[in-house]
Amino acid sequence: MKTIGLLGGMSWESTQSYYALINQGVKEALGGLHSARMLICSVDFAEIAELQQRNEWDQAGELLAAEALRLQQAGAELLLIGTNTMHKVAPAIEAAISIPLLHVADAAAAALKAEGVQRAGLLGTAFTMEQAFYRERLAANGIEVITPEPAERADIHRIIFEELCLGELRDSSRQRFVQIIDALAAQGAAGIILGCTEIGLLVQQQDTPIRLFDTTRIHAQAAVATALGR
Repeated sequence: MKTIGLLGGMSWESTQSYYALINQGVKEALGGLHSARMLICSVDFAEIAELQQRNEWDQAGELLAAEALRLQQAGAELLLIGTNTMHKVAPAIEAAISIPLLHVADAAAAALKAEGVQRAGLLGTAFTMEQAFYRERLAANGIEVITPEPAERADIHRIIFEELCLGELRDSSRQRFVQIIDALAAQGAAGIILGCTEIGLLVQQQDTPIRLFDTTRIHAQAAVATALGR
């Protein structure tokens, strides 16, 4: 079993989901008392969020690249960035390390293609929905992406940062997400990418008939498969 390195804390609410999902995956694969070999670096999300807001992505990339290198030096043999948005600085992180980085958008695209979904709606932070780094990565993997309308994107971004990252799960926000999912399905989305690691805490498959692709779960499953050589 390879040792998984996780860049977490962005937010810690979703980092604990990664930890649970990865260990559950190893237990299911190996049985008994098996659990994951895992190293976690949990950063102070307030620092990262401030850099996001100031559009200082290079500095954010340097910060996370240094932490990724620390994980490698501590013994990590593969790396996960436990947040969709900060894959914007994935190139800077990859340049700093020599171990493989499992990109969340690649894992998501593989899951979509496995179920024959070629056109998907993307939900996430405003950075993820509106900037090119994530949508282009999906497009390079053959996935056509559609995003919500501007007012809907603003609502999603607000709910993520003002509620989900703080551990607040509100029925009214769940209903708003379902409305937006329905609108994307009406535009031809055959599936919905939950492209923020906190969204799966609020919206689950039981809430909508539209196929959901929870990137936290998908990313964790990819990490387990890679760590176990499968």
